Amino acid sequence: MNMFAKMRPMVKEALNQTIIFGKFLCLLHITDKYICSPVIVHGPSMLPTMNLSGDVILAEHITTRFGKLSVGDVVLVSSPENPRKTVTKRILGLEGDKVAFLVDPSFDSRHYRSVVVPKGHVWIQGDNIYASKDSRHFGPVPYGLIHGKVFCRLWPPNGFGSLDQ
Repeated sequence: MNMFAKMRPMVKEALNQTIIFGKFLCLLHITDKYICSPVIVHGPSMLPTMNLSGDVILAEHITTRFGKLSVGDVVLVSSPENPRKTVTKRILGLEGDKVAFLVDPSFDSRHYRSVVVPKGHVWIQGDNIYASKDSRHFGPVPYGLIHGKVFCRLWPPNGFGSLDQ
């Protein structure tokens, strides 16, 4: 019995530390899921705004929850073609906007098409129209597929700060 009495303060301390660690993990999860999260993005579709080799950006999730996005915002979106893939694109049209775009910029620079963005959708395109699979290919994107708005680049150091529009 004496041994259990000696272990009681250690067990109590271990339990307290476990609870603190659990609270920290909960806070980390809530911050990452609902407030702000770091993301690594790469690929040619957002050249020259983002680097081909990859950027580390911060995306906030509050603006999208309150529907406060605007034209020109860079957003993280679940790809309509592959839901496991997240793409980074720029919003070029909100619901009700009329968007004109080149159907195939590498083939014909005169063939424009226009679309009115339906309710509950946005029109997204990459900054590099020659190497971007976006709304020109799969149409307007439901607002619910938007995960967050990019507001800051962390890496590379020479690009640190807000993204140029």
